[in-house]
Amino acid sequence: MTELHLWLRHEARTTERRTPIVPDDARRLVESGVTLTVEESPQRVFPNQEYEAAGCRVAPAGSWVSAPRDAVVLGLKELPAEPAELTHRHIFFGHAYKGQPGAGDLLRRFAAGGGTLFDLEYLVDDTGRRLAAFGFWAGYLGAALAVLQHRGQLRAPLVPTTKEDLDETLRPAPGDAAFTGLVIGALGRSGRGARTAFAAAGVDPTCWDLDETRDLDRAALLRHDVMVNAVLATSPVPPFLREQDLDSPDRRLRTLCDVTCDVGSPLNVLPVYDDTTDWDEPVRRLRKEPPLDLIAIDNLPSLLPLESSADFSAALLPHLLDFGVTGPWGHCLDRFRQATREHGLDEGKFHDQ
Repeated sequence: MTELHLWLRHEARTTERRTPIVPDDARRLVESGVTLTVEESPQRVFPNQEYEAAGCRVAPAGSWVSAPRDAVVLGLKELPAEPAELTHRHIFFGHAYKGQPGAGDLLRRFAAGGGTLFDLEYLVDDTGRRLAAFGFWAGYLGAALAVLQHRGQLRAPLVPTTKEDLDETLRPAPGDAAFTGLVIGALGRSGRGARTAFAAAGVDPTCWDLDETRDLDRAALLRHDVMVNAVLATSPVPPFLREQDLDSPDRRLRTLCDVTCDVGSPLNVLPVYDDTTDWDEPVRRLRKEPPLDLIAIDNLPSLLPLESSADFSAALLPHLLDFGVTGPWGHCLDRFRQATREHGLDEGKFHDQ
């Protein structure tokens, strides 16, 4: 591996507690010859001192904009709106390749500055399997919040917790009414997480995956009390729920959690809402009578920042140690170039070496 300078940035989103690299793995990077600069961040679940002790350099929050040109800026969620020109190589979840709102603006910022996006969603092996993901924890938390909302026990604003404490909260108590659950996308990472949370709540959910959604039985879907969508669509499919389904007189469904949150994308399988929810207001009522509540939070794993960061960092570490423009990172680069062509941008000026 050629000499690598990673720059771990502070997350602009105030509810983002996670990190893609935990201090123990930061130490391994430094010991392997990687220069690792870590921005100060009062909200990151690990304090700055632990990164300093691991041999990292420390820089002020937001200073990545003036980092050396060869530094690779590492983060998780969206960049701040400025600067207008992105000159560095960036690693994060860009959400810019499925027609999401703001996708074109982000890609134009890269084009203007000559930078490159290595989108973590497209860090995959040769079979297309994602190599580092938060899916299990997103599914677990999505189902957990849906269970608590259905029981009338969800309190806002949401605050970070631990799996041990959340499992204890989910454990059914005498007097809790039984209900039915449905997980769509049950065999994937997020689906497995959702099934784990339902099990902690004493619920044996119906599990649907590809076979059950090829010819979707919407009437059967609507007969469940709680539904968790954990499907990450990669091509257009008929929606699982439509507006007319919400008004069906046979609808038993009362609580809906969309873990995927593809709102605004043509690949959205739940086009029955137009904006996500958040930690301050985690629930939106889609129908008053009979009630139907929606949870659609796009950074669910940040509610379990220790567990989710440790898992993600462990998966990402070997690929950072082998960072380049071939292999899995080559897949990221190819998808970025394809997206820039689709938007009519000049890919010849991008900095990817």
